Amino acid sequence: MKSLRSLIGTLITGLFLTVISSLFVAPVSADQIVTSPNKNLSLTFSLTDGTPAYSVNFKGRPALLTSALGFELKDGALKNNFILLKTDTASKDKTWTQPWGEQREVRNHYNELTVTLQQTNAAARQLKIIFRVFNDAIAFRYEWPEQPNLKHFDIMNELTEFVLPSDAMALWQPAFRPQASEQLYSHTRLSELLRQTKLAQGDAYAGDNPQHDPVKAVTTPLTLQTDDGLYLVIHEADLTDYAGMELKPEANNTLKCDLAPWSDGVLVKTAAPAVSPWRLVMISDKLSDIVQDTSATTLNLNPPSRIADTSWIQPGKFIGIWWGMHLGKYTWDPSKLGEESTDGLGATTENTRRYIDFASKYGFSSVLIEGWNKGWAHDWVAHAAEFSFTEPNAQFDLLGLTAYAHSKGVDLISHHETGAVITNYEAQVEAAFAQCERLGIHHVKTGYVGNEPRVKRYDTNGVYIGSEYLDGQYMVRHYRMVAVLAAKYHIMLDAHEPIKDTGEQRTWPNFMSREGARGQEYNAWSPDGGNPPNHDVNLVFTRFLSGPFDFTPGVIQVTYPQYKKNNRVHTTSVKQLAMYVDFYSPLEMAADLPENYEKYRDLFQFIIDVPTDWEKSLMLNGDIGEYVTLARKERGGDDWFIGSMTNEKRRDYGIALNFLDAGKTYVAEIYRDADDADWQTNPIAYKIEKKLVTSESTLSLHLAPGGGEAIRLKPATAEEEASRL
Repeated sequence: MKSLRSLIGTLITGLFLTVISSLFVAPVSADQIVTSPNKNLSLTFSLTDGTPAYSVNFKGRPALLTSALGFELKDGALKNNFILLKTDTASKDKTWTQPWGEQREVRNHYNELTVTLQQTNAAARQLKIIFRVFNDAIAFRYEWPEQPNLKHFDIMNELTEFVLPSDAMALWQPAFRPQASEQLYSHTRLSELLRQTKLAQGDAYAGDNPQHDPVKAVTTPLTLQTDDGLYLVIHEADLTDYAGMELKPEANNTLKCDLAPWSDGVLVKTAAPAVSPWRLVMISDKLSDIVQDTSATTLNLNPPSRIADTSWIQPGKFIGIWWGMHLGKYTWDPSKLGEESTDGLGATTENTRRYIDFASKYGFSSVLIEGWNKGWAHDWVAHAAEFSFTEPNAQFDLLGLTAYAHSKGVDLISHHETGAVITNYEAQVEAAFAQCERLGIHHVKTGYVGNEPRVKRYDTNGVYIGSEYLDGQYMVRHYRMVAVLAAKYHIMLDAHEPIKDTGEQRTWPNFMSREGARGQEYNAWSPDGGNPPNHDVNLVFTRFLSGPFDFTPGVIQVTYPQYKKNNRVHTTSVKQLAMYVDFYSPLEMAADLPENYEKYRDLFQFIIDVPTDWEKSLMLNGDIGEYVTLARKERGGDDWFIGSMTNEKRRDYGIALNFLDAGKTYVAEIYRDADDADWQTNPIAYKIEKKLVTSESTLSLHLAPGGGEAIRLKPATAEEEASRL
């Protein structure tokens, strides 16, 4: 009887609200348009027969056709039967300063439209949609206001669509696979992507072992190019307490939002008031706009920093035993003692002291030592629940080494490999961070290697509940908790096997870098031999659009038959230098073995000189999957750096230096592939040259197959100008 009275009360309340709305709130015109400040982009919100949708034009031509909006909930739907109660508009034009980044000053300039919708059924639920239109992007998010008939609710389907006007080319990688973010990219039309997706229809999902699954969805950022010269990137921003968005191809050039589900099938568990992440689409007819502005726009869609004093958050370069581990020179296995043998334990006191000395000698800020803690075993993934994040192994003098590092002006990076046993890490993480702060350790690299793309979830009694996606709401909450806790203890984070980057480093700038793509380590042990030459270029147009990536560049000795006979780096040595400009991370690793840097001391100089924090960044040329050239100016200085990379094809082109200060002469320190260099046959062939240049100069670049070029431009001294080099 009580439930019946409650149901009747709900119906009466809904009917009352509907009547009141019809009497006192006149629904406004359904079609609403908001344009970008420069008038190039226009977004139209429409409400047809109570169903919301949007479309986008760029310079008067369609960029996105009419695309669906809305949700299906466990107890109903928020997709139709709407009236438009009201609209609100706003504009913003403000510039803010990053504590670190690809550019110091970020302009946040947009026009905004907010629509408030209400359903005409008995529940009379309300939904707001906030649209922002920037000069080269549109973004929107959903808001669920506090209301009587929408409290706790489960989202079963987000209906958001992105409908392209044509069969565009897409640069994509599959989602929902083991190491889902660590796949090679495919470059095909949407129709081919849809064909591969249709192959998956009717196949049962393989659950915890889906390595043979066909393509079911693709990750974001997703980069698209239309035949008429339009570039689009679909991504999301401010992913907070929600599930990560993948994109499912559908008919008619449509990409539909596909959220990573909980193990019980629910996509998002939330309660009003709440907001979704921003759905972001970059749109331009200039590829340089896409590369230069995507990460800044993503940052603009996140709240300002929650850390009042960011002075302790410092970019820098680090070294470590990481590459030696992947080559097999060192091991994580504590049963293997020794230092230099092919089965030697890497995380020893003596080995770490040598790395600290090397870092101090060449000005590196920190040293990463993986395997320092108790819990490592031959099959450490199977024993991940045994990891301690405060106790060192018997061969590692934690207190002595931190003191020694500080005496040398170096910080240690504490490595927290969780093995994807989240409950074990969450039980220890605060004690571990507190210990780091006491010892003066300000960097932590986390890892989540396990049965990807899922982690096992347990209740408070240790009873197994189910397996959750790394991009699902459960893990979104976990990663954010770790970032917030790290800030409390003045810890800078570098996350591997991470949640995707959606710009939250604006809010938590201590979350400095992360993995989230196929990195350098695949060159050490991947059964396919390593990353092909086009992968490095593809990353600039995909993963790096979301934010910093700890790719771990700088392997100069690109062949290593004494360690791995069937693997190598598929680049020239010089291309590895160019990555320091093209691959942005405020915490950047010099990945190679120290003895190789001593061997190629002249090439190593560029790695020593290149900064990791920038005043401004420019794309000088490029083509998706083919080649790219970026220029960046160091923050707080006058030097510029250029990095240029190509795929397997040889490239020759000129680069205008009109971004340099007029009337000033610079010395160009050029690290280039030798004329006979080739990533396959002659990869460590290079030349180092110097010449005087000005803003009126053009540099001729010559890139070998699989090669690159790295250039430092520094103001010339009077003596250098007189010498004419």
